Parts: sequence; structure tokens; C-alpha cells
Amino acid sequence: MGHHARMDGSAGVPRLRTDRLLLRAWRPADRAPFAALNADPEVTEFLVTPLDRAESDALIERIEQRWREDGFAQFAVERLEDGAFIGFIGAAKLPWAPDTVPEIGWRLARDAWGQGLATEGAREAMRFAFDTLLVPELVSYTTVTNERSRRVMAKLGLERINPAAPYDFLHPRIPEGHPLRPHVTYRRTREDWLAARAPG
Repeated sequence: MGHHARMDGSAGVPRLRTDRLLLRAWRPADRAPFAALNADPEVTEFLVTPLDRAESDALIERIEQRWREDGFAQFAVERLEDGAFIGFIGAAKLPWAPDTVPEIGWRLARDAWGQGLATEGAREAMRFAFDTLLVPELVSYTTVTNERSRRVMAKLGLERINPAAPYDFLHPRIPEGHPLRPHVTYRRTREDWLAARAPG
């Protein structure tokens, strides 16, 4: 990739590949499938509301802005098998978050669930964060009842610090009394990740 800025906002976004996925810069063509994913009530079950097209597009713009300002954010994810855009995976700084370290997260289209793709892509995004960005620690947040995301977090070696507590924080952008407000925090340090990779 050349050093001149690309019109699609992809300047400086690396391309990461796994067995089945390409993690890459966002493209204008991603907007329609991303809007469809964000309007799907199953995908957005654990968000306060599904997003309309304008909100979905605005989210891509915020992600691209984070790439420019922070040098990392969520990648657009493409399935290698058919070139389809299936969602996002990546670590990003979240302005509302209780922790200052980057949060690793994912949101995939319904037809990409149940195949280990979130775990596969997030593993590579975690490697990028610890290996290339040298972040000291990653967290991941989800609402208490999101068992599917919590299983992915556990597979990634992220752990809850206080597993006995019913929740870790109340999401500041979710209204009081809303059932999705209680959130859990999972975390993993770079030190722990490096130790797990060491031979023997």
C-alpha cells in the first residue's frame, strides 16, 4: 500500500488475514451490508435499539475517525470464501468506557454466527494489538445476559477479575432501569498473552 492517502479513508489500516477472514479498511460498499446487519433485531438484541441507515453510516465514520486519530479501531471483516462483508472486529478506544485501555469487540451478521468466526478474527485482532500496537492490556465489555459474547471472551483468554459480582459497571449510555445496563468487564494483559505464547 502506498503512502499517499486513499480516498476511502483506508490510509494506514493494515490488512490482517486468518484462515477464513480478511480484516481490512472500510469501503463505501460496506455501508449497505453494515446497515442491514445493524437493523437485524437478532444482531442488535443486546444493543438498546437497532440502528437506522444514517446511524449505521455515522458509526462507520466514527470508526474511520478513530483509525486516523488513534492509529487503530475496528476492522471491516470480509469472508475470504465469498468476499462478503460480515461485520467488524477489533480493538478501539471507547469514549464512554470505564477503562482507559482499548476494548476488543465484534459484531457479525447473523449468517456468520456459530462458526467460530468472531473468535478467529478477534484472536488476530488481539495479536495485532499486543504484537504491533504493544498495548499493555485489553478489555472487553458486554451486557450480563450476552452469553454468546461471554463465551468468545473466555475463548480469547480474557477473564473477569471478580467473577462473583453480578455485574461490573452500569453502562453510562444506557438508561437507568434498562435490562441491558448492567455490564461485565473481561480483561487480558499483554504480559499474560506473551507468557501463553512462550514455548514450554
